[in-house]
Amino acid sequence: MHQKQVHIVSKLEKPIRLQEYGVGLFELVYTKSALKKALKKDYITVNGVHATSATYINGGETICLCIPEDGNPKTKLKLKLNVLFDDDYLAVIYKPAGVLVSGNSFKTIANALPQNLKRSTLPDATIPQPVHRLDYPTTGLLLIGKTNNSIRELNNLFENKKIKKTYYAITIGDMAPKGNITSSIDGKQAQSNFTVKASVTSKRFSKLNLVKLKPKTGRKHQLRKHLLSIGTPILGDKDYGIEPYILKGKGLYLHAYALNFVHPFTKDKVSFKDELPNKFKKIFEGK
Repeated sequence: MHQKQVHIVSKLEKPIRLQEYGVGLFELVYTKSALKKALKKDYITVNGVHATSATYINGGETICLCIPEDGNPKTKLKLKLNVLFDDDYLAVIYKPAGVLVSGNSFKTIANALPQNLKRSTLPDATIPQPVHRLDYPTTGLLLIGKTNNSIRELNNLFENKKIKKTYYAITIGDMAPKGNITSSIDGKQAQSNFTVKASVTSKRFSKLNLVKLKPKTGRKHQLRKHLLSIGTPILGDKDYGIEPYILKGKGLYLHAYALNFVHPFTKDKVSFKDELPNKFKKIFEGK
């Protein structure tokens, strides 16, 4: 027995690699990594010929995904998500702390999305897919693509820095009122802007700051690494903290607060904001 899905490519303006075009195309392999694995295992054909990562799509082809059936029905993840926005093209959800966005684990945001979002009515609807990532302990707004075209367009907006992200963090130690951190991460150029919105004295940590952060690049763990690099790590950061100031058991005080961009299909300027978590408010009540 096999699980089979077929897609006929519409007219394209220019050729595109299958490994780019195919992201989000099939419900069974909707992530980039899953698509690559399917290509390696010869599960995908284009016009009857086994496709590879070098295959280009020009328009009009029939793409077929055929995966051997393992006999085990897929269990649906029951995880209630707070949905802030949901249309035919995209959605914005609140990511709680302690949940992976995607990956090999069963309990991920990606696995919970189909049970929480309305199914798109558009012809290229696919399984909803996160189009960026938030770290496991980070809370806040996560942008989701719901169609093949939307996933591609949102990825393009991120690559071209057209989606503005704002975070809030609580940091430990003395900070300048505002600044720009440009130290490279993993050998790549990186930039984060910060503004201190409030500060309080602390017996244990000397000083705690409520900091507004605007990353200009999107390197892995960028904000956490950048704040550590100037000697003011994020409260609760067990990976990028400074002993003996590592707070354990309260989670990471980093929150994805706002997203601003032009909706790629309606062309409306959209702005999403989320409240600061209660654990932030407890420290900076009234600030």
